Amino acid sequence: MKAFATTLRGHITARTIDAVECVASVLLAILVAHLLGATNVSWAAFSGYMVMRGHVGETVQRGLLRIVGTLVGGVMALAAIPLIAPHWPLAALGIFAVGTVTLYQAITARRAYAWLFVGLTFAMVLFDKLHDPEIPLGTFVQTRILETSAGTLACVGVSLMSAVTLRRLWPGVRNAATGIDGWSRPAARHAVQGGVALVLLVAISAWLDVPALSGGAITIMAVMLVPIAGLGASGFVPVSWRLFYRFVGGLAGAGFAAAFLFAAHGNAPILIFGTMIGVALGRRVENGDHAYRYAGTQFTLAVLVTLVPDSYVSAAIAPGLERLVGTLVGMAVIEPVLLAWHLLAPARRERVETARGEIGGV
Repeated sequence: MKAFATTLRGHITARTIDAVECVASVLLAILVAHLLGATNVSWAAFSGYMVMRGHVGETVQRGLLRIVGTLVGGVMALAAIPLIAPHWPLAALGIFAVGTVTLYQAITARRAYAWLFVGLTFAMVLFDKLHDPEIPLGTFVQTRILETSAGTLACVGVSLMSAVTLRRLWPGVRNAATGIDGWSRPAARHAVQGGVALVLLVAISAWLDVPALSGGAITIMAVMLVPIAGLGASGFVPVSWRLFYRFVGGLAGAGFAAAFLFAAHGNAPILIFGTMIGVALGRRVENGDHAYRYAGTQFTLAVLVTLVPDSYVSAAIAPGLERLVGTLVGMAVIEPVLLAWHLLAPARRERVETARGEIGGV
């Protein structure tokens, strides 16, 4: 038996086990979401995928942080959005404050994952309300919490089961805790840039009927999550690369999903099989030792949004395309903000150095 286990471990890697866990988590999340009557099943599948980590302790922690962040963001949205949404200057001020604070904390805090979902949940509710003023906020927030909880609990269940079975042979490594002590000026500058981009989205919504503004807000907040060490003078280069990988991964995922979608013609087993293959492929890319790991994440999310409909009879390519549009909208807003700062930063540094020289001369 011991020899068999040794042979098995030689042919299967921890990356393979991680992909198996993600597939199982997504499938269970879909089942739980349907049983609970969720109205956006793909979001439950997102949670089932994104929460999963190789170490069960890290998975449980991420799951709790995701649920807490969603709850807090939802409560904030219920309290503030009815007051600020009818007046776009107030909406702009609100999203700037919430977006800037939560982005800063998502970059620097030890419980960064919760802070991210506070901001994401608030932004999603706000921009959906701006797009459709008749949307029932209570129902929207309730279903978002339900979907997040369904996917997270499914993920934690799979991770716990794996911890006492597969992970005994292929143990997972817990990632080191993130976060910094004290104030970070580069992170604050970066968060303000994200807040300005979110304000521009609100201004656009007040003047133009642009689709996928909610997706654009998600894109902005997601791509701005750059480690402090990689921010540089403006964050323009690392964020631009993340945008590129987000678009390429989303495009590849939408193309992959479309092939299964058109082949299935509403056949649920084929769509589920396509989901399993897409999740496994995306996770393999995400766990690779290369620079384009982020594209693997986006590939998987595009597959899930397309192949995990609320009803398999009504599966369509439209959600995958809407996600791509959201990426393009976010790119069109955040890139000019970062580019302007990138171009102005050298001149600003030169002025500061000149002023310091004058003070020293005196």
